[in-house]
Parts: sequence; structure tokens; C-alpha cells
Amino acid sequence: MYKIMSLDVGTKRIGVALSDYLHILSNGLCCVQREPENNAINEIIKLIKENDVKLIVIGVPVNMDGTKGGQAQDCLSFGNKLKSNISDCDIMFEDERLSSDVAEERLREQKIDFRKNKSLVDIESACVILEQYLRKL
Repeated sequence: MYKIMSLDVGTKRIGVALSDYLHILSNGLCCVQREPENNAINEIIKLIKENDVKLIVIGVPVNMDGTKGGQAQDCLSFGNKLKSNISDCDIMFEDERLSSDVAEERLREQKIDFRKNKSLVDIESACVILEQYLRKL
């Protein structure tokens, strides 16, 4: 048994979420600072080892017309850098259109003020990406 990790890769922060061992639930874990990128990769590798992760799902913000813009290319590039630094963990990419909007709405419903702490949105977005992936299993 293993857990699945999801990453919401942004230009400043990376939201991280984990599944349970049954691949049913997602739980927000933390937010990792993106820069310097080598430190971010090392922190994610540490989280992989600590949490028995064998699969990482990275959200890719595809445009509404299905094309991949600059931010999507940045996420793919980060995923490929991460993959080159790990050997015992698979990486998949998941279309994450509107995940931040869904995350913000969820936080509003819970009466959580995220305007001063954007990392809350990043973590919740990682949960949204993971839940979307888990529904396909």
C-alpha cells in the first residue's frame, strides 16, 4: 500500500496534498516555497519518503480551449525536473482547469479568510487536483 501525492505548482508556492492508503480521501499537507527550486525539489523528495508516496499527480493549468500556455509549460518542466531527481516514484500530469476557483469557493464556504494567506488556496487546490484524479481510479 502507498499514498498518492498531488502538487499544485505555482510560481511562488507549491501546494501539497496526500491521499490515504485506500486512495479514497485527500488531505492537505503543506505548502512548499518554489524558490530556490532545488530546495523545493529536495523538500518534496523528503515528503515523498516520509509519507510512503509512490505516485505524484501534478496539476497542469490547461487553457479553456485545451492549449497549454506558459504556466502549463512551467508545471510540466518542474515535473520533469522532479522526475529526474527521483527513481522510485511515478509522476502523472492532471488537467487542473479552475482548481483554484474551486479551492477558493470551498474555503469561502468554510468561512476561512484566505486573502492574507494564499498558501491555503494552494493546499486546497492540491486537494482538488488529487480528488479529481482519485475519482478516475
